[in-house]
Amino acid sequence: MLSDVIEAEPEAAFPPGRARRRKQPQGRPATADTLVPGLAAAVLRHRNELLSVLTRVATAQAATDEILRSLRALSGAPWELLRNAPRRLGRLATFLPSNNLLYSYVLFGVIPSLYADEVLLRPSARVAPAALSVHEILQPHLRGRGSGRITMAPATQREFLADCARSDAVVFTGKPDNAETVAAHLPGDTLLLTFGSGPNPVVAGAGADPDVVCRAVLDSRLYNAGQDCLCTDIVFVHRSLTREVVPRLADALAAVPVGDRRDPGTRVAPLVYPDAVEGAARFLTRHREFTVRGGRVDPALGTVQPTLLHLPWQEAFHPPEFFSPIVLTMEYDDPRQLTGWLHSAEETARGMYLSTFGEPALAGAARIATSVVCEERITFDAEDGNRPFGGYGPRSGAVRRHGTTTGRPLLLSAEAAAGAGAGAQP
Repeated sequence: MLSDVIEAEPEAAFPPGRARRRKQPQGRPATADTLVPGLAAAVLRHRNELLSVLTRVATAQAATDEILRSLRALSGAPWELLRNAPRRLGRLATFLPSNNLLYSYVLFGVIPSLYADEVLLRPSARVAPAALSVHEILQPHLRGRGSGRITMAPATQREFLADCARSDAVVFTGKPDNAETVAAHLPGDTLLLTFGSGPNPVVAGAGADPDVVCRAVLDSRLYNAGQDCLCTDIVFVHRSLTREVVPRLADALAAVPVGDRRDPGTRVAPLVYPDAVEGAARFLTRHREFTVRGGRVDPALGTVQPTLLHLPWQEAFHPPEFFSPIVLTMEYDDPRQLTGWLHSAEETARGMYLSTFGEPALAGAARIATSVVCEERITFDAEDGNRPFGGYGPRSGAVRRHGTTTGRPLLLSAEAAAGAGAGAQP
């Protein structure tokens, strides 16, 4: 997820002198058994409309997957609430991310409406029209099933922070530094969940199958053309496997379908965010000598060519969040190099997921430093909307309760449970 929610915006999202007045929710509370089947049916019935909206910011492949993941999360909601027994919230306020528009609406709007009296959603200014379109498609079906308590409006920062200060719980998705700004506006007893991002390394050990690794890397790096916080930003390849993996990746990237994001056959499309294009261009310019394949960037068209870079081992190197189709591999000799890197101050702060293939020294561990280990799996295999998300790095995800901030995998219903001091368990 990516959301630059503390951004320069006009201060008047609504006409001057016009105050927003929210009606108190009426009628009996929505229950999972009445809301979930009806909304799932509505998502399927409006699938084409939703695809049309989602492909404004996502490839058709990613948008289709997002719809299916949203249906899975809806189907798992009754079990999630039964398992976690969240306390009743009067008001929840959420800064939505600028991608995964439907999935975020389900996770932070629909499911919480089952245990919150009022849910306020602020769309990212980058994608507000598309996010509002998702709300407009689904809201009538929510209202007709005992919900009708989800409000989405493109409020200014000042307005929404005031709403947050009057909320029992706040969800923030975006940059950790901006999360601190939000936290400073909240009373000490407000529950705050902050979702950031991490580099999500993939490790290709000496025992890995090169074909399996290459497929895993492409799937974890090129999801929505690389525009997802679950995408891997660095691939560690054991020296003994480098001559097999790197050429395979180069050839595979050369064959990646590039085109219009609405085309179901397209895997890489023009990027949605100009700053992601600019960041990719800067990185590729600085690391030009390590380019194996690709490297072209066209800021006018918003395109970044599927690119492969290969670096020698650099202990002090920490990749940025690319948010683009850049595959970066780095050679290693000893798994102790990897554990040392994961225990560095930079990586413990942003530890999220670590995918391992064929590296026995890393096998069997649930986590290394602050990163949750996905053995023989990628992040998209592990992600489950009804279970805690992320790792233990405080910059990748954290909960703030009574002035104390703790980095850990997050699930709102688990954190909202009475006596949730121990936090959610993956």
